[in-house]
Amino acid sequence: MRYLFLIIVVSLMAYAGSLSAQGRLSSAPGNIVVLRGLDKVTAITNDFEVKIGQSRKFGSLTIEPSYCRKRPPEETPEIYAFLTITDRVTDGSGQEIEGNVVFKGWMFASSPALNALEHSVYDVWVLDCK
Repeated sequence: MRYLFLIIVVSLMAYAGSLSAQGRLSSAPGNIVVLRGLDKVTAITNDFEVKIGQSRKFGSLTIEPSYCRKRPPEETPEIYAFLTITDRVTDGSGQEIEGNVVFKGWMFASSPALNALEHSVYDVWVLDCK
């Protein structure tokens, strides 16, 4: 009886150790979002990186990522980022007068059409999180 109890305790400890090891494998949020932008007028694509908390201009858009994460390799692959994209408006002389938020939300690399930027000139989607 003691022998059976000892086997059960050792098995439970091994199972608990494997659970904590799985917890350590989960990914941490990234510091850099890799995006691809498409100019629909010229059909030119650009890949660029933006640090979390900073902004990057792409055409008339200003892109500001707040968060990104990549799932670890042992899970179903997914990369997602929270982006705020503003369309800059200028007066006739090139001075910025205002900006309209055209997208604020999550973008997913595996399904970019799920929550896409709807803009007449530009498309932006997530490629990676570093």
